[in-house]
Amino acid sequence: MRRSERKKADPDLGILTSRTLFAFQGELFGRLAEEEGMKKLRPRHGAVLAFLDEEGSRATDLSTQSGQHKQVIGTLVDELVELGYVERRPDPEDRRAKLIVPTELGLRHMRRSDEIVAEIEHRHAENVGAADYAAFKRVLRLVSRSGAAT
Repeated sequence: MRRSERKKADPDLGILTSRTLFAFQGELFGRLAEEEGMKKLRPRHGAVLAFLDEEGSRATDLSTQSGQHKQVIGTLVDELVELGYVERRPDPEDRRAKLIVPTELGLRHMRRSDEIVAEIEHRHAENVGAADYAAFKRVLRLVSRSGAAT
């Protein structure tokens, strides 16, 4: 059997997780663009927006949580500042540091994306059954944790 046929018949973890990620991102960012007019956001911006706290987050924390290099986070923050989703403010706990703080548009995005994600998850739970979906998420968490330790 050719490798491409084997991968099609029995996709490995990388293929399955990338298909899942791309489908999830496609729906989330497609709906944000269509329903909320957030047409300039891209899935790469999720490395910041998915982990951003309402009161603001340090870039180093966003880097750690997303698994992206600090330079990548800096570039994404620059783009999000230009698009009006976040702003940089002095960190009241450390005057040398900056906080990345969502603007009103950023907060609207965060609320709406959380709602869309909940809807996507609810739909998947209905399609496969709540118990199977909960087991899937539990196992995926275990697999992702064990992969991060290597």
